[in-house]
Amino acid sequence: MNKHRGFTLIEMLVAVAIAAILAVMAVGAFREALAHREVIKARGTRLAAVQATMRTFVQDFSQIVPRPIREPLGAGYQPAVSGSTGATPQLDFSRGGWSNPVGSQRSSLERVRYTLIDGVLYRYHWLVLDPQLQPEPVQRTLLDGVQGFQVEYMDDSRTWQASWPPETSISINGERQLRSRPIAIRVTLTLQDWGALVRVIEVAG
Repeated sequence: MNKHRGFTLIEMLVAVAIAAILAVMAVGAFREALAHREVIKARGTRLAAVQATMRTFVQDFSQIVPRPIREPLGAGYQPAVSGSTGATPQLDFSRGGWSNPVGSQRSSLERVRYTLIDGVLYRYHWLVLDPQLQPEPVQRTLLDGVQGFQVEYMDDSRTWQASWPPETSISINGERQLRSRPIAIRVTLTLQDWGALVRVIEVAG
């Protein structure tokens, strides 16, 4: 007569222990996979933001035009390109090629400003070329985690200048040449996670 033998208590405990160990290992592997996925996603998002910022630089700087703008109160003019360094570096310029897909009654020229504030790089543009006190410019956040934003300007003698207009661009009557433009712009972005990124952009014309 055959006897059907079941599992003993010890065998059951061993099986449960093995199953528990495998479950813990599976949960750990799943959590690690999720963590890697989030890291990869964050890095991809960061890369896309940096690439978009560089594309914006190229689109803007390559289309700088020699068009000064009026002072907000109408007394005098601001240079076509005005760049300064310091605790809050800032670059203002006039650019062409402002797309107008809806056919609005406005100029194809645009006044743009870049500035770094508290580790965030911003781009501003005005809806009119000669900005008044109102309306306020449209603000766009380009990139965060920025430790430094340096802009250098190549003059006609192929010399890099730290600001624009350079001291040499003074006309005979003592006024700065409001329409002067660099022939190239070198941008250095220092990021908290990637270090320094350098891009040289030729100014058309």
